[in-house]
Amino acid sequence: MLMQETRAPTRELGGVVGRGSVDPRLREVAEEFESVFLAQVLQTMNAGLGGPGPMGDGDNEAWAGMLQEEYGRLISRSGGIGVADALMREMLKMQEVG
Repeated sequence: MLMQETRAPTRELGGVVGRGSVDPRLREVAEEFESVFLAQVLQTMNAGLGGPGPMGDGDNEAWAGMLQEEYGRLISRSGGIGVADALMREMLKMQEVG
């Protein structure tokens, strides 16, 4: 079964977004950063799990890492945990100053 790519509706970022057009690549970069961050959190969280299953250690290490990366992407694209929004705010502030 193929997973459909889901994308959460764009949220207002503390009033910063309303000031002119925002490059959509900023959102992509912020979401990619969040997905990598989430994958690292998931890998650390699951490091102690052992035994059979998609998250267990052993023969499935390579596959478990890929699965956690995909989970990170899916979580980020479906609203995430707020890291992408915070990163977007900071990138937009840096553009205004610089």
